[in-house]
Amino acid sequence: MTVVTQGLPEFVVVGAAKAATTWIANQLRSRDDVFIPGPEPHYFSSEFDRGEEWYRSWFVDARPDQTISEKSADYLAHEQAPERMARLLPDARIVIQLRNPVDRAYSDYCMYFRRGTVDGDIARFLGSPDHAFPRFLVDGLYHRHIQRFLDWFPEDRIKIIFYDDIRSRPLEVVREVTQFLNLPDQGDRLALAERANVKDAPMLPLPVRKAFAPVKALVKPLRSKPWFTALHRRLAREVEYPELGGDLRASMRDFYAADVENLGALLDRDLTHWLAK
Repeated sequence: MTVVTQGLPEFVVVGAAKAATTWIANQLRSRDDVFIPGPEPHYFSSEFDRGEEWYRSWFVDARPDQTISEKSADYLAHEQAPERMARLLPDARIVIQLRNPVDRAYSDYCMYFRRGTVDGDIARFLGSPDHAFPRFLVDGLYHRHIQRFLDWFPEDRIKIIFYDDIRSRPLEVVREVTQFLNLPDQGDRLALAERANVKDAPMLPLPVRKAFAPVKALVKPLRSKPWFTALHRRLAREVEYPELGGDLRASMRDFYAADVENLGALLDRDLTHWLAK
């Protein structure tokens, strides 16, 4: 069976979640020769049952001279995503971003805490994957997840970048990625100076957000109004997150120790600082 890949992504940013995937997607999206939808399709993970035509509809606005891509940060840890992707996009290039798995898990927990989805019992959520949100810990088992992609894609079609490198040398990382994707170098420019998805931004208190949830769509057009912005600033508060204590952090380091060792060997990179006290 011949797969028709025209009009489909030539490369995909697959995660990990909370490892600056939005940042690298924004760098690529800012280019005139790249098309990346704003939302994440999640087709090869949670939305696969919607079908191929639904997935293709995400890219109908791409121009013929643009390289098509997408970013869905849950693909890396999804057990079926690599095979599904390889069957539809056999020649795709894969961009993977990694972050200290302990920090990534805590950041992921904080995102759900911020939304009011999980409570403040941080030890229950980060001390074991045996709860309703195993992704907090399991998504950081990078060696396990990357190995699944290597089962379906050649090594030279996978580019792995690191959160620490983005923080210390962002322009070099962008150049490495564009070179890997065979995109022209656009010189010394970055699309965004600020970090994306900053968790420290003030939010409306959770009861207020819940009260407005049923009319969220009706309120959305008002967000551009000066009076609405002023009201939001007046009511918004910084979120106080549960702290990641030393004992819990040590437990998480133990959880990741073997996977980090295997990942370091696979990538020929010293990652022992991820497990340092």
